[in-house]
Amino acid sequence: MRQHGPATHSPRLQLWVGIGVVLAALGLAAGAYTIPSASGYAGIGPNFLPWVVSLALLACGAALVVKASRGGFQNMDDHSGEHPYWQGFAWLSAALLLNAALITVIGFIVSCALCFVLAARGMRLAEGKSATGLASVARDALVGLLIAAPVYWAFTKFLGINLPGLTQSGWL
Repeated sequence: MRQHGPATHSPRLQLWVGIGVVLAALGLAAGAYTIPSASGYAGIGPNFLPWVVSLALLACGAALVVKASRGGFQNMDDHSGEHPYWQGFAWLSAALLLNAALITVIGFIVSCALCFVLAARGMRLAEGKSATGLASVARDALVGLLIAAPVYWAFTKFLGINLPGLTQSGWL
């Protein structure tokens, strides 16, 4: 029988994680409740997606609580000797924080492309791959733009949801 570290496989800690996820879901649901529900196209209003996310997160949190209360995840690999990769975490955090800070300044498309560049760098570094070089940054920027632009146009042109743009034309 495999020995598990007390900190990594404690059903008690797993229960707290599940409770935290349930509380986060309830917080998101409270936020979704404050969004007006005036229906738009096909009867779906702007609060639809926040409610879907809240309910999905609540289901995941409830499943975690049930699993932890039944003994937890007992067949997990022991990772007690491993340490978190803080550099990758810092790159991903910077990506999200800069996206939130710059989205109204430089627009949705450019802000999300920048977020993708920084997040891709953090993920590559976490995998131990080289993430330096202009070619890598240019490729990530292009992929970020190719993802963000259609999303922006779909939301603004087809769904009528206003996202911050770089120009007043509505195309950037």
